[in-house]
Amino acid sequence: MNPAKPRSARATRVPPQKRPLQRAVCVALLALGGLDGFDVPAAHAQEVQAIRQQFAIPAGPLDDALGAFGAAAGIMVAADPGLTAGIRSSGLSGEYGIEDGLGRLLAGSGLEAVRGQNGGYRLRRLPAASRGEARLAPVTVTAAAERSGTTEGTGSYAQSGPSSTATGLNLTLRETPQTVSVMTRQRIEDEALLGVKDVLNKTPGIKVVEMGPERYTVGSRGYSITNYQLDGVGTHTDVTTQNVFQANTDLVIYDRVEVLRGASGLLTGAGDPSGAINLVRKKPTSEFQAHVAGGIGSWNQRRAEADVSGPLNEAGSLRGRLVAAWQKKDSFVDYHENEKKVLYGVIEADLSDRTRLTVSIDHQISDTVGSWYGIGQPMFFSNGEQTKFSRSKSFSSRDNFSDLKTTNAFLTLEQGLAADWKLKLSANYLHGERDYRTTFLNSMYPFPDKLTGNGLRLDATQGKNKQAQKNLDINLQGSFELFGRQHEAVLGFNYLDYEDLADIEVDTGGVHGTPANIYTWNNRGHGTHYVGSSDSDTFVRQTGFYAAGRFSLSDRLKTIVGVNVYNHRNQYILDNYLYSYYNTTKAKEHGVVTPYAGITYDLTPAHTLYASYTTIYKPQTVQDRTGAMLDPREGANYELGVKSEFLGGRIVGSASVYQIRQDNLAVVDPGHTVPGTTSSAYRAVNGAKTTGVDLEINGEVLRGWNVAASWTYGRTEDDAGKRINTVYPEHLVKLWTTYRLPGALHKLTVGGGVDWQSKTYYTVRPWWVGRNITARQSAYAVANLMARYEISKDLSLTLNVNNLFDKTYLGSLESTFYSGMYGAPRNAQLNVKYSF
Repeated sequence: MNPAKPRSARATRVPPQKRPLQRAVCVALLALGGLDGFDVPAAHAQEVQAIRQQFAIPAGPLDDALGAFGAAAGIMVAADPGLTAGIRSSGLSGEYGIEDGLGRLLAGSGLEAVRGQNGGYRLRRLPAASRGEARLAPVTVTAAAERSGTTEGTGSYAQSGPSSTATGLNLTLRETPQTVSVMTRQRIEDEALLGVKDVLNKTPGIKVVEMGPERYTVGSRGYSITNYQLDGVGTHTDVTTQNVFQANTDLVIYDRVEVLRGASGLLTGAGDPSGAINLVRKKPTSEFQAHVAGGIGSWNQRRAEADVSGPLNEAGSLRGRLVAAWQKKDSFVDYHENEKKVLYGVIEADLSDRTRLTVSIDHQISDTVGSWYGIGQPMFFSNGEQTKFSRSKSFSSRDNFSDLKTTNAFLTLEQGLAADWKLKLSANYLHGERDYRTTFLNSMYPFPDKLTGNGLRLDATQGKNKQAQKNLDINLQGSFELFGRQHEAVLGFNYLDYEDLADIEVDTGGVHGTPANIYTWNNRGHGTHYVGSSDSDTFVRQTGFYAAGRFSLSDRLKTIVGVNVYNHRNQYILDNYLYSYYNTTKAKEHGVVTPYAGITYDLTPAHTLYASYTTIYKPQTVQDRTGAMLDPREGANYELGVKSEFLGGRIVGSASVYQIRQDNLAVVDPGHTVPGTTSSAYRAVNGAKTTGVDLEINGEVLRGWNVAASWTYGRTEDDAGKRINTVYPEHLVKLWTTYRLPGALHKLTVGGGVDWQSKTYYTVRPWWVGRNITARQSAYAVANLMARYEISKDLSLTLNVNNLFDKTYLGSLESTFYSGMYGAPRNAQLNVKYSF
């Protein structure tokens, strides 16, 4: 390969045009002169900076976008052509000042515009070398131009780049007419969030319901989230099992977590009213970077990680990244410990100036000793009174184990086409295995006697689960001109093939079924002779076509319309050898249409009103008391809100009201189980309605002061107006903030937060009790603190203290198994990080 010839800097400029006087003066750029070549009177430069005007710049190559911006604003922007080659901008629409507009155009490009004393601008890579120059808020990203939502290195709690989680279009959060929260890399590191469950616990409007230390469900707007995306590609989960491998991964491999709250049917077809979780992986960077980190914490926690990224050839057309992590820790729960290992590699290759290939694979191992069976602590005594055990009390054998292995391979091929269109193919293959052996006090039936502790029996089983799923998404996306305006569109096809095979064996050697006392059992024992008990297999296949367009009706008014047409089929097979029970249930849907509509209106350059309508159609795998699957959930989601940006996008906020209406909502059928199993049966509720409010703000309020604050309210009622799904709180308040001290103390960053929620409860009527009984947790708040000290520019030390006041509370209530789970006591983590 011949070495590239040096290229001089150049400026985006346009032919002279008639403009108002204050924009009439253009500036001249001397080749290679940078900002020193600009010669504009200072007074005029300040005047130009203060002007706000309307822009209508379509998405496209960054060079073209900067040229159009310079034409409209009457300014020059100098840049080395190598900086902007192949990079795209999401465009600019609305009223902006010079710096606000440039900031939006460059968002996620890995570049910043630095203003000279006389008003001109020069582009340069981040991070900025000089502290003395006035500059726009930086956004550091990786090499891929389309990856403008990257948060790594920004130091911010606000995402400025596009997100495709909701619509498939590369829209900013403000342009998206639904509620989307982004947990950035900086937020993840500041709060020392290590797993997906940890980050979801801190996400606005999200309630995590734990069913033991290894199993949990995620609630949003009164319902469970079942839609997980990996880099925007939809996957399938069955939250009624413990085999949700997407939810058990380590955060070390992810750049950010995007959470859509509200119906997600446009991309997934099988729309859920709760939302979708998009786990966005780290990608290779165009410049070398690396770090190693280690930490210790409460309950004998030890952790180490390494992350290396950069170009693999001189031209920078081949880039790679390797991430590894190891962690071992005990738990506040007696006899419970876990060890996990993570390895992630990704290569990104520019096959041509318009073709990019990305290939990645990650492998994660999680081995648990003293594992639970996915059932929390029992909530009731036999007299119907609520229990109150120690937070650390385990109801499982210390000899239990649960070993998970997950391998996930991902491929993306992006091909640039004519007229600013792009074809993108994304494929994901996930393979997971779970091998377990468990003995536990089965508290589902009956309940223990409060005085004697008798009444329960040991349940001793073992089993293997294998899950494999293939996911494919192909889409064509670009912009087009119609009636003199620029519009955007996406057309796509997705495919999902999922199978989960579960084989269960039960002990016949004398342990299974043995009476045990909740006060005196020593948490030891396991089966000695296992025989096949049952096979439980699930198969799902889905194909769908989707299309969406964002149409510019005026400079301020945009509308988004879309539709998904999909085919879905699933089959559930249960073969219970012990009870000689065999059942197979099938569901098949063809040509299901899921429409989507949204509208946005820019009130001002900082505030946008929006409204959206999305439909709900969700095939269900839960079964009723006869063993039949429930009919699909159907309904609609209505949302109205406002989104805002302040300080040039450094702060983003949103406020919304919503209502969800649906039929065939699955709720637990008290006192009934699915035939041939011990699983709770469900029944369908029609006319369910959820009404709620979401408020959220994230970003840098002042220099060095980051804030993330949210309040969400949601109430779900049945057709009679009675509140249901009460294990989810009506109110959630989540506040977190950090501040880097000024002056001589600038190496120290301090922070803290409070998470508050309103009461939760559930009421059940077990037949062996014969009356309604209620488990409840009153409203509570948990406070957390952090401090970080930069020993040098490369070395930092961070301390996190969680549950500062050691609050005792039931963090989760779960009605399926009549159980609950205490939140963790006060704990601390100390982490050290060295960056190269």
